[in-house]
Amino acid sequence: MHRTPHYLFASDFDQTLSFNDSGLVLSELMGISGFEDRVAGLARCNLVQQGGELAYLIRHDPEFRGVRREHLREVGRLIRLKAAIPALVDFLNRGCREAQFSFFVVSAAPREIVLAALEGVVEPDHIFGTDLEFDGHSGEVRSIQRVPAGYGKVAVLEELELRCAVAPDRVIYVGDGSSDVHVMLHVNNHGGFTIAVSENRQLARIATSTVLSDNAFSVMVPVLDQLLHWETRDIRGLFESYGLALDGWERDRTDRIQVSTALAELAPGVVAA
Repeated sequence: MHRTPHYLFASDFDQTLSFNDSGLVLSELMGISGFEDRVAGLARCNLVQQGGELAYLIRHDPEFRGVRREHLREVGRLIRLKAAIPALVDFLNRGCREAQFSFFVVSAAPREIVLAALEGVVEPDHIFGTDLEFDGHSGEVRSIQRVPAGYGKVAVLEELELRCAVAPDRVIYVGDGSSDVHVMLHVNNHGGFTIAVSENRQLARIATSTVLSDNAFSVMVPVLDQLLHWETRDIRGLFESYGLALDGWERDRTDRIQVSTALAELAPGVVAA
């Protein structure tokens, strides 16, 4: 009996599913200036894994010590998300004739931020972020339990492979920046599929494909095209079934994709090749 291939689909959060960096939004909320300079300083001295700078600042920087759980939740509600994340999650949950997917978000951002931002869209147990321990009396961050940054993301992916019983060559990872280099190299080395969603040169050289779009659903284009070998007409049909128009698709090593919601809303469905 033929078994439908099962893929682990993991995505970063900051500037991958969102337009904003969580640390910048938190800094603005708290009235703290110089966030980018602080991050750059940590990067120069290699004190923390790339992507884990915000967690370090919350725990050790005097100006960030006032951060409480409610501030992180508020940041999550303020984060500007890319379009069509619900459509992306719906399709991945439904799967198609050629593949089934298990979708997870793996981010170095504090988990409270990601949970609040994706509430009602992604199940909480499918979200992995930095785990902070809060003091029960003062509400201050007392310790950092885990930071999925750098090699930390690799560890999370390996746990998810076991949890979902997915082989390493059936992993798809989507990310945007230098903090995703280690995990993308890991996925590529095991025969998986990687997608960069920014013009970060270091990442673009590593990723299987690069997608530049303001629409989260656009990352399905290289998956359907290169991995599952759908015809272009069927990819367009899938987008249209979610009320999205694939207006522009410049194909080279980078997919520059324009998606609009000008079409009348149609019931979500799966268009198989």
